[in-house]
Amino acid sequence: MDVLIVVVLLATVLLRFVLVAALAYLVLPRGTVCPHCAAPLNQVQAGWWSVVTGLERRFCLECGWTGVVRRTRRVATDRAAPE
Repeated sequence: MDVLIVVVLLATVLLRFVLVAALAYLVLPRGTVCPHCAAPLNQVQAGWWSVVTGLERRFCLECGWTGVVRRTRRVATDRAAPE
């Protein structure tokens, strides 16, 4: 019975951490455009951690904003136009 109580309490704590992490991820800005001035952002640091988490550190040369953004999928722009 004691083990069951410990498992339930541990599950509630882990669920709380998962919910907070998910909400923090969704609040982060997305893309390569500055959230303050809409200028293009430059990538500051890339490595294995950004591949695993999907987050990138970016810097704006226009206003000086530095922060973490969610990585977006790159869309191919050299598609042939349909005829």
